[in-house]
Amino acid sequence: MSPKPPVWALSLPTALLLMAPFDILASLAMDIYLPIVPAMPGILGTGPVVVQLTLSLYMVMLGLGQILFGPISDRIGRRPVLVGGALVFAAASFCLAASSTAIPFVALRLLQAVGASAALVATFATVRDVYADRPESVVIYSLFSSMLAFVPAFGPIAGALLADRFGWRSIFVTLGALAVPAVLHASLRWKETRPTAAPMARRSFLPILRSSAFRTYTLGFSAAMGTFFVFFSTAPRVLIGKAGYSELEFSFAFATVAAAMIITAPFAKRFVARWGHRGSLLRGMAMLLLGAGLLSIGQLSTPPSFWTFIAPMWVMAIGIVLTVSVTANGALEEFGDIAGSAVALHFCVQSLVVSIGGTLAVIQLQGDTAWPLATFSSIMAGVVLIELRRLGLRGPARA
Repeated sequence: MSPKPPVWALSLPTALLLMAPFDILASLAMDIYLPIVPAMPGILGTGPVVVQLTLSLYMVMLGLGQILFGPISDRIGRRPVLVGGALVFAAASFCLAASSTAIPFVALRLLQAVGASAALVATFATVRDVYADRPESVVIYSLFSSMLAFVPAFGPIAGALLADRFGWRSIFVTLGALAVPAVLHASLRWKETRPTAAPMARRSFLPILRSSAFRTYTLGFSAAMGTFFVFFSTAPRVLIGKAGYSELEFSFAFATVAAAMIITAPFAKRFVARWGHRGSLLRGMAMLLLGAGLLSIGQLSTPPSFWTFIAPMWVMAIGIVLTVSVTANGALEEFGDIAGSAVALHFCVQSLVVSIGGTLAVIQLQGDTAWPLATFSSIMAGVVLIELRRLGLRGPARA
């Protein structure tokens, strides 16, 4: 038995068409749901805190799934994990459309995230199996990143249009309906790629957690993604609930933040080449602090509006792009021999920090104001800057 995976006899466009839906659906399940978040307490007969769990638990499970389903896919294969996860995602989506009470709805959102997490892990494990030493890997990751940048821009608009025309249940029917052809296509074309005699050595996560670079850059990643998480957790309540936006107006306003990220992304490579990992992370945190300051000024001076809530988020969006451009490489640079474990831990820690810290900010502070976003971003950026200084004292800055 060879340790090498079977060769995928698929062209790059065919492989992308096969894999991309699972990457997109995992993100779309979060973003397409945002326009109806303010209405869900009334629909489900519950409070905003319980509805917040439908966002937070989804994020938690996406992170924990990296740890759970990665080893499972190493043992039983990528294909069964992907197909099984996609089927769970589709079934949970259809059941969410039929749900009308809080507890089943929260449980089904968690189950939906389980399916999304399994499909994501299997997708990226397959990319590693097939394209790890091939130039196509750069193309695949670049295209995946580009596609995911568009999801936050157009997902809420699609959700608002669906909810307005067909009712809120149509959002989850759409997610399930999109998953069905994707999983049918995969069941026919997705060949197993797991190495047939891969070593199953057990590796401890402790050496990774002890790394100052890993902690610093993973916290930076958490600060960036957490800022976006708190933004989309509070934005519906601020803009729809307080500023009086319609669901469609909210969606277009939300899309401008994603557009700011899309516009900034092509320049990130040039910035990183000029400033290096640490310099880019430093500037990313500075942008988060600047945006948090602008949010605070707006909150104290005028009622919520596009210019006091959305415009400062454009500044923070630039910081998010700068940060996520360097955090993976910075965190994982020391762990080439155990890259799979390091990647899993990197995303798991980020997801837990984002979901727990972000949820506490939204619940403990006024979730229909800018305070949760300004507070979370300020605290996390400050912690990262302290860790960056400590890291700089231990050795020279890396390019």
